[in-house]
Amino acid sequence: MNFILNLVLLLAALALPGFAQAANNILVFGDSLSAGYGIAREASWPHLLQQALQADDQPYNVVNASISGETTSGGIRRIDKALAQHRPAVVIVELGANDGLRGSPLTDTEQNLDAIIERAKKANAKVLLLGIQLPPNYGGAYTERFRSIYPKLAKRHAIALLPFMLEGIPPEQFLPDNLHPNAVAQARILRNVMPHLKPLLN
Repeated sequence: MNFILNLVLLLAALALPGFAQAANNILVFGDSLSAGYGIAREASWPHLLQQALQADDQPYNVVNASISGETTSGGIRRIDKALAQHRPAVVIVELGANDGLRGSPLTDTEQNLDAIIERAKKANAKVLLLGIQLPPNYGGAYTERFRSIYPKLAKRHAIALLPFMLEGIPPEQFLPDNLHPNAVAQARILRNVMPHLKPLLN
């Protein structure tokens, strides 16, 4: 009798609105590089990701919680609410660029990203970390130490890593600020992301 009752309760839970959808959410948690800065939001790579998943009959809903200007410290303040609200199966973490551009202490950036990843894992989400690199004018030592944060965290947490999300984007596909990819470049970002994301979509 208990088995039958438990089965009925499980089936009822599965029928609740949003239950299955929540289990199939992909949370993009980033800054302007994922928020579609300077371009139509429909042209941003997270929106293209949703279209690609639908075309491939993948039952995932992309939730873009990226905010232009976001730092890792801002991400710390937002991550718990985002996880509770969307209950993602996968979290794509794309933060750190604004920390680097502001010359923030690298230990703070690493600790913040470490905490964001840890909280996502505790929420039973798989994590894909998108690596960022800084322009060379920030100095060789600082830019190299910044770049090394991402593979270090990926190894520490045994999570998927895209070493550099903007790999292969030519200079002419950036906005005049030379920092943000234009609409044409968004498809290339998606091509960079997909090989690292697909193994997590099980």
